[in-house]
Amino acid sequence: MKYPPARRSDFSETLHGIEVPDPYRWMEDIDSEETHAWIKAQNKTTNDFLSQIPERDTIKSRMTELWNYEKYSAPFRRGGRLFYFHNDGLQNQNVLLWQESLEDEPKELLDPNTLSDDGTVALNTFAISPNGKLLAYGLSASGSDWVEWYVRDIDSGKDLDDHLKWVKFSDASWSKDSSGFYYAGYDEPKTEEAFKGTNYHQKLYFHKINSSQSEDTLIYKDDDQPKYGFWGQETDDGKYLVIYIRQGTLRKFNILIKDLKNKNTPIVELLMGFKALYEYTGSDGTTFYFETDHNAPMNRLLAIDLDHPEEENWQTIIAESSEKLESVSYVSGEFLATYLVDATSVLRVFDKTGKLIDEPQVPGLGTIAGFGGEPEDTDVFFLFTSFTTPSTIYRYKLATREVNLYRTPSLNFNPEDYVTKQVFYPSKDGTLIPMFITQKKGLEINGATPTHLHGYGGFNISRLPEFSVPYLVWMEMGGIYAVANLRGGGEYGKNLHEAGMKHNKQNVFDDFFAAAEYLID
Repeated sequence: MKYPPARRSDFSETLHGIEVPDPYRWMEDIDSEETHAWIKAQNKTTNDFLSQIPERDTIKSRMTELWNYEKYSAPFRRGGRLFYFHNDGLQNQNVLLWQESLEDEPKELLDPNTLSDDGTVALNTFAISPNGKLLAYGLSASGSDWVEWYVRDIDSGKDLDDHLKWVKFSDASWSKDSSGFYYAGYDEPKTEEAFKGTNYHQKLYFHKINSSQSEDTLIYKDDDQPKYGFWGQETDDGKYLVIYIRQGTLRKFNILIKDLKNKNTPIVELLMGFKALYEYTGSDGTTFYFETDHNAPMNRLLAIDLDHPEEENWQTIIAESSEKLESVSYVSGEFLATYLVDATSVLRVFDKTGKLIDEPQVPGLGTIAGFGGEPEDTDVFFLFTSFTTPSTIYRYKLATREVNLYRTPSLNFNPEDYVTKQVFYPSKDGTLIPMFITQKKGLEINGATPTHLHGYGGFNISRLPEFSVPYLVWMEMGGIYAVANLRGGGEYGKNLHEAGMKHNKQNVFDDFFAAAEYLID
């Protein structure tokens, strides 16, 4: 195969006294005719090759058949109403639905597929007001990071006049009285820099419903730190605002507290120095609960009293264990804690003192997610998925400790025809690395069995069991699917994440190489 040529120029620049050649700098002009022609030629080369694969149409047909099933997200409640996403099978984007109760018929709230004729406008993010009557939703066009926000009245299905622009890297966080929401935005950039330049000086605002963006209240900014990003979240009683400060993708935050009932009180610096991960879980009066990896590489839940915020006064509610504490929800006065045990999920329920009161059984070797409950809820919904189980929804009742199947998808395949096992193999330095191996039952292993090995190992991202139509088709055809949990990910907490970053990055490649050697052996 002869690839289209890529012109090498003689361009170079001097950086810190060193001349650095950059022969392909011309490709950074994404709008030039030469760049467009090069991309077009590369795509033609690829498509000409793929079109010659005889099995391609059969694979595409089978994947289309399997993908064409109803998909649902885990419902969550706001103002007593239930909200969730639905896809009838092959829709490009999921449709947001709502219903008054479990017994009522669902109603369509937002269908992103109708936002543009060519499908280039997408629902980026959304937030439902606590009273369940308003939807704030952000749209992005053509894959841009820029998001424009709108507000929809849920009962009428009609948009209000609210329209926010120049928002990026931010969700919306409603005030507890549903009067408006917090968001982080930027000053309007110069036209020629809007989609190419780096953005600095993000600011945290509060937008009051039925007002213009120019009237939004500036909550927080830091002119001395142009790269900082911000996020605001009100406490459940609406008395305080928790302000997060972040630096890029670093999973360490500064935490500030703003008293919303006494506007003359200055913002309090609660947790500073970007020392650790802190995620606000809930509060009782002046007692704030944070999930953190501070002095706890596998994470713990701690309580901080605003009246006595010094570290020596912190209380550990859920102590660090040998298994990674992945997430915590505060519902009905209880903590619903999801753990990772060798890269698979378990659920444990604790009371406010940290006493374990329940460990609901999950269906098997897989991943659970959801639990998006409000403090007053008496039940929550969650998803379970595995390498051979599409996302299945369960309902957990806190009063009775029951776990009931709520909604299961229907696909034309038999999960019982497949088997998943987990192995632990030694990496180059002897560290044991877990790996999932999934295949058809009774598959002949003869030294030539096609095997797809997947790994990541970075940014604290965990590679957990999940259902994939393409990989299911791969296994139907007689292939093996292997997923290695490399260092650098988040499966085993802070220490193993840092064991695969910066000067330890070689460990990630060693882990992946050793996975391949294990499979070959």
